[in-house]
Amino acid sequence: MTASSLTERYVHEVVRWIPADQRDDIADELRATIADTVEARGATEREVLTEMGAPARLAARYADRPPALIGPDLFPVYKRLLVGLLSTVLPLVAAALMLLDVADGKSVGAAIGGAVTMVLTVGAQMIAWVTMLFALVERSLHRRGATARTRAWTPDDLPAPVQRERRGAATLTSAVWHTLLLVLIIWQHVAKPYRLDGARAQVLDPALWSGWIWPILIGLAGIVALNLIQLTTRDWTVPLAAVHAAAHAIFALSVAYVLSRHMLFDPNVLTDFNGPGWKTPDAFYNVTALAVLAVSAGQAIKRFREARR
Repeated sequence: MTASSLTERYVHEVVRWIPADQRDDIADELRATIADTVEARGATEREVLTEMGAPARLAARYADRPPALIGPDLFPVYKRLLVGLLSTVLPLVAAALMLLDVADGKSVGAAIGGAVTMVLTVGAQMIAWVTMLFALVERSLHRRGATARTRAWTPDDLPAPVQRERRGAATLTSAVWHTLLLVLIIWQHVAKPYRLDGARAQVLDPALWSGWIWPILIGLAGIVALNLIQLTTRDWTVPLAAVHAAAHAIFALSVAYVLSRHMLFDPNVLTDFNGPGWKTPDAFYNVTALAVLAVSAGQAIKRFREARR
């Protein structure tokens, strides 16, 4: 590990807690402070960083808005726990609820509605109870004049460096895949590649072009555009990840609704493709709809996690 890599990891960990419009200035100032301190004292970089302390505490001072309800000692743990619950436990519970509803014979639309209601209710409860618990612990510590730290922070506590090359490759793959899907939808509409009784036909239901195909295309175009923006800026920010999640929601919810209503494929093409005496089972539509929702939710959560690094 080189000195510069240790400094960069420390600076990165500090500025990720700071508003995006202040990050560049504070990062430059922090690098200069570390370099000057090392040179002036003749100390090692590790010693200087250890003296500066935990990045989250330093970030609270730089941002000039330390948490009031939950102090800087507890706030990093509070944030990690809350983000973990909301980004991991809550989606898993929602997915399990949707699967149970579908297994009970409910439509995908009804299952999604129940899951959304549960997410809002349980999510609010998680935020309220976790916040109240940490606030009580914070008040108890202050009454006793204690601190929440159990041991001194050291540079060994810094997270591993972010592999930007791998992240960029994943973003590029996502952009290419969604572009191909977008082009394929438009191509089948124009080229009408399926032969039906000697005539050309679209694979997807032509009626979609009077309504539901447009939010699907808008969602796909938004996903592609945001992936390309990220490749240009090299970083996911929380606002960018939020818009990315909205684009995925528009796309995935529209596709799931169309699948739940068996409206995706041209009925005549589907009948001809299946042949006499066979019908596409409802389970195909339901499982496919849930898969689309799960993949889109996973992508959105992944981008939020990358934005926080």
